[in-house]
Amino acid sequence: MPEQHLIDVGLATLSTFDHGPADARPLVCVASLGRGHGDFEPLADALQPHGLRLIAVDLRGIGDSSGPLDDGLTLHDLAADVAGVIASMRLATPVDVLGHAFGNRVVRMLATDRPDLVRSVTLVAAGGRATPVAEASAAFQRFLADYGLGERPASEQLADVKRAHFAAASSGEAWMTGWHVAASRSHSAASRATPVETWWEAGTAPLLVVQGLEDEIAPPANGRMLMEALGERVSLVELENAGHALLVEQPEAVATALAEFLAT
Repeated sequence: MPEQHLIDVGLATLSTFDHGPADARPLVCVASLGRGHGDFEPLADALQPHGLRLIAVDLRGIGDSSGPLDDGLTLHDLAADVAGVIASMRLATPVDVLGHAFGNRVVRMLATDRPDLVRSVTLVAAGGRATPVAEASAAFQRFLADYGLGERPASEQLADVKRAHFAAASSGEAWMTGWHVAASRSHSAASRATPVETWWEAGTAPLLVVQGLEDEIAPPANGRMLMEALGERVSLVELENAGHALLVEQPEAVATALAEFLAT
């Protein structure tokens, strides 16, 4: 079981979950929009044979993490929170960071604002420029609007979460729970308040981009754009039978790509 810590980072208190021995190489992770540390458990298990210590950070409003979620919030604030965790845990810097979906906006902002803290950046389901498929976005909004209210049959909710986030061969059941709707709204507003060009390139750190070929929320074109723009800084891995939720669909494949990247 991971060890949980509540860490005061100024205006916020963030919950972190530490998987692995203290002397292993740390990997600081931030989850997708409205989601928390639980999404990283399959990846943490897959990374243990590679000698990596996965530290999952729940952003403000997720789980036991708290802090202002007002209209003035930006990605700079959320990235500063993660920087505070790195400092408070006294991790040897620079460290490797990973963001899944919305989380990759936060870690890219961190790498831009605090390049002294970041050795490498891994982006799983990288978005930002290529437009999501309209039907997938609409399904996600329907799912969130009804989440926890029970106003629609569970079968319709499952159809929407699968349509938005999962490959055709996946069930979608893994993301029927674990959502934090108020936080997702606040974090979405923080993203809209922060120009894409301020975080898109993730500072100057080496980048691993892992994209699901069936991802319609963060289409694979995003990874190809990054490779075209940044050249040798980017290592791109595209996975078949994987959608936006590829952390839970293909954890072993993500772990293999990550271990190979960090080894170099």
